[in-house]
Amino acid sequence: MVVISQVNDSWDCNKENMDAYCLEVRKLENKFSGLEFHHVIRENNVATDVLSKLGSTRAQVPAGVFVHELHKPSIPEPAPTPPTTNPVPLETSQEVMMIDVDWRKPFIDYLKDHLVPFDKT
Repeated sequence: MVVISQVNDSWDCNKENMDAYCLEVRKLENKFSGLEFHHVIRENNVATDVLSKLGSTRAQVPAGVFVHELHKPSIPEPAPTPPTTNPVPLETSQEVMMIDVDWRKPFIDYLKDHLVPFDKT
């Protein structure tokens, strides 16, 4: 609900990284004739509910669900702020996505980012 409200400009973004994500959304707006975001409550979105529970319990990933661990932000990081006297450790994040297997993805990853697939076959 927070993210949707921030993207819809109902609420102000209160963190620099959220500003960056909202800016990325703004860049995409002109690519569509219309763009709407709606918050869907958990009870009406079974797939998201299952994925959130999967992530929070670190349970076994079911067949057909693929986990892609993010090792860097999906957007450029904001400019560093001056150091404080009590540095806060950076948190790592994980993203869980349900995707269809696309045979082209390893080739695209290799061409774009020089990433070699784990499975050589």
